[in-house]
Amino acid sequence: MTQWEGREEAAGPRTDTGRDGSGARGLLGRLRRPRRPRLWFEILLIAVSYWLYSLIRNAVPEQKGEALRNADWIWRTEQTLGIDVERSVNHAVNAVTWLIIGMNYYYATLHFIMTLGVLVWLYRRHPGRYAAARLALFATTGGALVGYYLFPLAPPRLMRGGRFVDTVMVHHTWGSMASGDLKHMSNQYAAMPSMHIGWSLWCGLTIFALASVPWARVLGLLYPVATLVVIVSTANHFWLDAVGGVLCLSFGFGVARVWYGAGPYGLPRGVRESAGRQPGYASSS
Repeated sequence: MTQWEGREEAAGPRTDTGRDGSGARGLLGRLRRPRRPRLWFEILLIAVSYWLYSLIRNAVPEQKGEALRNADWIWRTEQTLGIDVERSVNHAVNAVTWLIIGMNYYYATLHFIMTLGVLVWLYRRHPGRYAAARLALFATTGGALVGYYLFPLAPPRLMRGGRFVDTVMVHHTWGSMASGDLKHMSNQYAAMPSMHIGWSLWCGLTIFALASVPWARVLGLLYPVATLVVIVSTANHFWLDAVGGVLCLSFGFGVARVWYGAGPYGLPRGVRESAGRQPGYASSS
């Protein structure tokens, strides 16, 4: 049991009650009340949402000139701040062939596997928190789309004269939708913010907050840290792209808190089975 489980018997999310103490009425009140998710709807929603995300992300104009200028500006800013270590990390890790190849595949696959895995775990074990956590993830991704449009950014590996190593191209691995034969399927100049960081931090915080096994909680915190090392080592992102991902995630959690009246991890674990029953939440095994 985690520190969050002690709140199971609390009165529930504030969204069911107005300032005057009366219950929320109408469609809005029902939408804001956590309820048991439906599998078919969730599969459809996630599939359609990711399709729309990819469609919109790739529809953002590939403003190559502006993206390269922004990359130069980011690089100069990091040099001024003394945090411009990306190139050194990129070259050092690239010298260890087995390590960088593993990171290429990590970058290409774990991003999706972990996020879907945590969503499934929430669906099965924390149905009362699932919708709020999913909303936080979706709002984070929506914020990222705004960033891609307003601030096109080339990744370090595409900088002019940056002397970064495109590790996928060099090692001939399948590791990026923006390299090799797949580069025309993805907008190469949508590096700010990094959703690898936004999504991995969402996964890590969710696992840390809700997992009951100590080692799982530790691994949850290590996951976004490892992801940060990977995105820099493969020259797909600057450090500051990761900061953008954190800001988007903060926005996502803020949206979920405003909508449900509490953060995803502060909601009851179970769900209200019927609007006609007395207030209470079913436990989840």
